Amino acid sequence: MGRVADWAGTIAFSVFFGLTLLVFDVLLRLVTPLGKRPLERVGIWFQTTLVVVYRFAGIRPELERSSAVRDGTPYILVSNHQSMFDIPLFAWALPKNFPKYISKRSLATWIPGISYNLRHGGHALIDRSDRGSAVKAIRKLAQAVTADGSSVVIFPEGTRGRDGRLAPFKPAGSLALLDEAPDAPVVPICIHDSWRIMQYGFRPVPFGIHLRMWIGDPIPRSPDEDRAALLAAVELRIAERLARFRAEDGLAPVD
Repeated sequence: MGRVADWAGTIAFSVFFGLTLLVFDVLLRLVTPLGKRPLERVGIWFQTTLVVVYRFAGIRPELERSSAVRDGTPYILVSNHQSMFDIPLFAWALPKNFPKYISKRSLATWIPGISYNLRHGGHALIDRSDRGSAVKAIRKLAQAVTADGSSVVIFPEGTRGRDGRLAPFKPAGSLALLDEAPDAPVVPICIHDSWRIMQYGFRPVPFGIHLRMWIGDPIPRSPDEDRAALLAAVELRIAERLARFRAEDGLAPVD
C-alpha cells in the first residue's frame, strides 16, 4: 500500500509541478514590462505555489522562523543545501524579503518559469569553473540587494548534500557577500530531509516526507568583525540544528 501511495503522489506531484512551471512562465513574461517589483512579486507567488504543490507527494513543510527576522530587511541568508527543491522554500518562508539566489548559469536556459525568473528576477548566474567571475557576480548581487531591500541566499557547501550530511563550507563566495554588504545581518538557515525527495530519482518520491526549515536569529554585523570567524559560527549553528533534527527523528548522527 505504501508503494502505491508513493507512485500516486509522485505522479500527481509531477503533473501539477510541471503545470505550475508552464503557467508561471507565461505570467512572468506578461508582467515583466510592468517593472522590477511586480516581476518579483509574481516570482514569489510562483515559488510559494511550488511549495503548495509539494503536498501532492505528501511532503509536509514545517517552518520554524525566528521572530527577530523582520520583513523588508536585507539579510545574507546562509543555508545548507540538500536538494533543488530547497529553492522555493526561501520565498515561501520569507516572501517580504524578496530572496535572491546564486545559481549555476546552466539552469537559466531550459526550465520553464525557473530559468526566466533566474534571468530576469535580479539573481546572480555564475560559472563555477571560473572562480574570479563567479565572485565578481556575487559581489554585484550583494550591492544590488542591499540597495533595494532584498536579501541574498548563499549555499556555502557549494553543492547539494544528497544524504543529509553537511559538507564543509567553501568560504570564498560567502566572504565576498560579507565584504560587499557590511551592514546586512547574517541569518543561519537549516533545511532537513529535502534530499529524500530525490532519494530514488523520482522513481518514486517517498510519500509523507517531513521537510523542515529552521531560520535562526539574525547575527548583527560590526566594522571590526572577523568575517571568517562569523562564517564559522554560522556553520556551527546550522550543524547543531541539523543534528537536533536528526535526533528528533530518531536518526543516527552524521559525520
